[in-house]
Amino acid sequence: MCYDISLITPLTEVATNFPAIIMDEQISMDPEKSIHVIGHSHGEHPIVFKNRADLQLHCRLMEWGCIPFYIKDEASFLKQRAFMLNARSERILEDKNSYWHKIRNRRCLVPIDGFYEHRKVQGFKNKIPYYIALKKQSVCFLPGLYSVVELPDKQTGEIIRRFTFTIITRAANSLMQQIHNDGDNKGRMPLLLPFDMAKKWIEEELTQEEYQKIIAFEMNPNEINYSSVFSIRTNKLRPDGKPKNEPYQWEGLENFPIIQ
Repeated sequence: MCYDISLITPLTEVATNFPAIIMDEQISMDPEKSIHVIGHSHGEHPIVFKNRADLQLHCRLMEWGCIPFYIKDEASFLKQRAFMLNARSERILEDKNSYWHKIRNRRCLVPIDGFYEHRKVQGFKNKIPYYIALKKQSVCFLPGLYSVVELPDKQTGEIIRRFTFTIITRAANSLMQQIHNDGDNKGRMPLLLPFDMAKKWIEEELTQEEYQKIIAFEMNPNEINYSSVFSIRTNKLRPDGKPKNEPYQWEGLENFPIIQ
């Protein structure tokens, strides 16, 4: 699945990729926090989407983890929300009872520099984290879906519109099968797209056939950079003082190479 992402590239580069994009708000990003964004925290992330009012591309902050539009009591949905961080591509078109099928036309893009995944390695007590990014894109745009729900503000009681999103995942390619090799959701990866296909996802009306072609796309492992990094879900500082997404060589890991 995809629960840990990174974005430290300035949003001006997002605007470079989509010159006509409208920024709905002043988005201030803290690189120390955005270098590792954890899905289960349900924090906000800048999202590119086509506004239904003016049909123009917009960028605004949305919360990670969809809250369905029919939810009226947020507290009763908190545990279920952990399962709304990712949407399996196979369910969007095929499972007509799925919430993802209901919001399949609320398409969005999630800009990232890269994402993190954990690998189980024989002889290591803990799983080894890896940082994964595309070789030819400094910013990768992950396809996602978004939802809008009206809920009362916890402090004022005022009804406000909450924008939330999910990241689409697919079966892992041969590279990611070796990295995401353990756990209940092993063998999954975010749906990585070349930029021209990401633009099509967000900018065009899609036929059923075009939609299926995009969500079935499998990124060639040769287009992906990967490296082991230091433990990411800890407050423990790296011994070398480098950022979280910088390569870190674990002693003995060289004996368990990943085959491409």
